[in-house]
Amino acid sequence: MSFLVSALTASLVAVLPLGTVAGRDVTIEASFRAAGGPAAPQAVTFDTQAVPVGSRVTVTERAGDDTYVELRLRGVEANRTFGAHVHRKPCGNKPNESGLHYQDSEDPEQPSTNPAYADPRNEVWLDIRTDRHGDGGSAATQAWRFRAGQARSVVIHEHATHTEPGAAGTAGARLACVNVPFA
Repeated sequence: MSFLVSALTASLVAVLPLGTVAGRDVTIEASFRAAGGPAAPQAVTFDTQAVPVGSRVTVTERAGDDTYVELRLRGVEANRTFGAHVHRKPCGNKPNESGLHYQDSEDPEQPSTNPAYADPRNEVWLDIRTDRHGDGGSAATQAWRFRAGQARSVVIHEHATHTEPGAAGTAGARLACVNVPFA
């Protein structure tokens, strides 16, 4: 039996990139809390009118040959469109601490506003339109996997994501952030 386990382990190591966990799914469910304190909460709001303290967030990642990310918000500002993207760093007590957008192919000029890089195929865009209750959801499927340790959060932005040159990928102020240990 131990020979079979060793052979299976060796075959996985040969196939998977360093730091990759095969088929690991991640789901984070949290309530937004106000920024402040010694460490940022799992989900932090920087704008309590748009994303009230106590409103809820769920982020799900399903990783296989590709990457599927789903975002659900509950109890945020009603009848509003929010931009949302995967970011490189974890949330902090200040909006910009989550760093830049995660990009599969990184733009050499950062922050990226070039539509050749800042687009929904190279980044994870999860823009949401909420209903009259402040609930909404969105999902994205990418033909690639996150590099280990380089995608750490989802940021909720002020408005829908722009696509035009010079503004591509921008979506206004960072209103809230949720830490996600993406696979």
